[in-house]
Amino acid sequence: MSRRCELTGKGPMSGNNVSHAKNRTRRRFLPNLQDVTLISDSLGRSFKFKISNAALRTVDHRGGLDAFMAKAKDAELSPAALKVKKEIAKATTA
Repeated sequence: MSRRCELTGKGPMSGNNVSHAKNRTRRRFLPNLQDVTLISDSLGRSFKFKISNAALRTVDHRGGLDAFMAKAKDAELSPAALKVKKEIAKATTA
């Protein structure tokens, strides 16, 4: 299972642990991923995603899952999230 946000595409970064003596060893900075259930207003359904806390704050800031998906870029979304985006777009046009 990859440690990647399904909505923003945020993944692990790499860097250094730096000791007091300035010794450097490589490490990974992992995103803060959470399993959440988001509700779509237009579809009346809930969807489970594994997203970062930053993405969860962005979803709340934009006004919910439907508004977030309307502005989201297809390249950043996971295949499951892309299907949800297409369903929401179809429901809002109909």
